[in-house]
Amino acid sequence: MTAASSNHTPAALNRAHWQRLQRIYRSAGWPCQDALELDLLAAGLLERITTAGGQVFLQPSSAGLVALHDQRRRNQATRSRHDELVQRVAEQLAMEGRIAYAELPLRAKPGARWLQLRPDVFSIRHTTRTDALAPMVHEIKTTRADLLGDLRRPDKRAGYRALAGCCYYVIAEGIADASEIPEECGVLQTEGERLRLLRTAPRAPVTLDFGTWMALARATPVPVAPDPQAAL
Repeated sequence: MTAASSNHTPAALNRAHWQRLQRIYRSAGWPCQDALELDLLAAGLLERITTAGGQVFLQPSSAGLVALHDQRRRNQATRSRHDELVQRVAEQLAMEGRIAYAELPLRAKPGARWLQLRPDVFSIRHTTRTDALAPMVHEIKTTRADLLGDLRRPDKRAGYRALAGCCYYVIAEGIADASEIPEECGVLQTEGERLRLLRTAPRAPVTLDFGTWMALARATPVPVAPDPQAAL
């Protein structure tokens, strides 16, 4: 079966499909005979191979290999846009007198269990006063699918607010409306080369715990170019 002979298309596949296809590409490809495998077979991205001994295994078809390559290029492009926006946010925060860290591994306990978190940008004010650090989290979203997946994680947002007391979503222009993002979070949106504030995040007082201090001590802030206006 080829992709052209089916109503299924690579665009209709979700992340779980791509992960399965990639695992089969990297492994011996033993059949699971589940819904994901059936979808990939129907889309023409997998093919069943029967050995002389009667054993059946799976391998990506020619169309599957092309689709994997195209998906890898899309992921690289998305990551590049994500990293670029992380840098822009860090530079904006630096101009506001803050120190920013990218993907800082942190732990929080907003409820009954601990969460392992890695906010896209975690920042504190550049000050020696521990009561004036005003920690903040900025989550960067450049695709609608990534944003919607994150919005289905209220525990994650609660963890960010437990760590920082203030959480912003920074969204690429056109992927969502501010009304789709929960009220406990602020919203920034790209607008050309600038960031436009759509909604201010509510802030709760937070004291950094020992684990967060240790994570900051081990981490390196996001490097930012010096502001030429700073010396004026």
